[in-house]
Amino acid sequence: MISLSGNQDHIPVLISQILETIKPIGGVWIDGTFGAGGYAKAFLESGADFVIGIDRDPDTNVYANALKSLYPSKLVFVNENFSNLKNVANKLGFGGVNGIVLDLGISSMQIDSTKRGFSFRYDSPLDMRMSKTGKTAAEVVNQLSESELSDIFFKFGEEKKSKAVAREIVKARKSQQIVSTFDLVNIISRVVKGNRLSNIHPATRCFQALRLYVNGELDEIEKALLATKRILFHGGLLVVVSFHSLEDRIVKNFMRNSSQSKPQPNRYLPIFESERAPFKIITKKPIVPSDYEQSRNPRSRSAKCRIAVRIECEDSHKKKMGQL
Repeated sequence: MISLSGNQDHIPVLISQILETIKPIGGVWIDGTFGAGGYAKAFLESGADFVIGIDRDPDTNVYANALKSLYPSKLVFVNENFSNLKNVANKLGFGGVNGIVLDLGISSMQIDSTKRGFSFRYDSPLDMRMSKTGKTAAEVVNQLSESELSDIFFKFGEEKKSKAVAREIVKARKSQQIVSTFDLVNIISRVVKGNRLSNIHPATRCFQALRLYVNGELDEIEKALLATKRILFHGGLLVVVSFHSLEDRIVKNFMRNSSQSKPQPNRYLPIFESERAPFKIITKKPIVPSDYEQSRNPRSRSAKCRIAVRIECEDSHKKKMGQL
């Protein structure tokens, strides 16, 4: 994400390769995970006529205002979950769009915040809420049962020692509430030991799991992907950047399943045309960062970008008229 209000711009992950793959760029685009505005700015600079920015984090307003000052007639920003991208576009008067870009996961501004609890590098309140509403990560670790915590760490963090971590948390909270990131890091580190052959911090998987759970991120991704079918024009592009296997698996499966025509279910029924696939995959293999990009931005090392194009729209003439 770029920092429009700072002294130095931060180039969005994989942006050069993305722009090269999908050029020429035009029409109306949705940046469903606006963050600091990096992708929106890059698309506007590359020929997009209009961008609808969406982000549930209220802290993104300052970046949206900065970008709107540069493109006052070409950008609108809405604080909303990106799973509601179709409704947002429709309420703004757009029956369809020419492209959607989703940069999944956590943004650099959230990671670098010393007050929001996303990172184990800072001793801060154990919050992790992207929208700053709802149950905090501290409430989760202090209130949920041992089995519930274990399930969260295993399902969303793929932590092999999920049961032991959950047991240690329940033991620790009996004497003192877990309120800060360092409180939780100290507990996790008693169970998960660092590996000298790996740069992964012992708390990485559990922090990821809590963040995904607190924000319902995987459900958001699934709902957003389904919504793209109903808002993209014929020929519209879907660009998704993911940063870990759970996200990428959802995107990969969605694009694969949406790019295969569904055969007739029963060979004894009268012959009808098979249901056409709504998408065609452009990237047979995901786009990944070059060695140069990884050296400039270590956070990009796990990034994968998958791109698909909308090829079959029901009642496309109605959609173009904004009636769907």
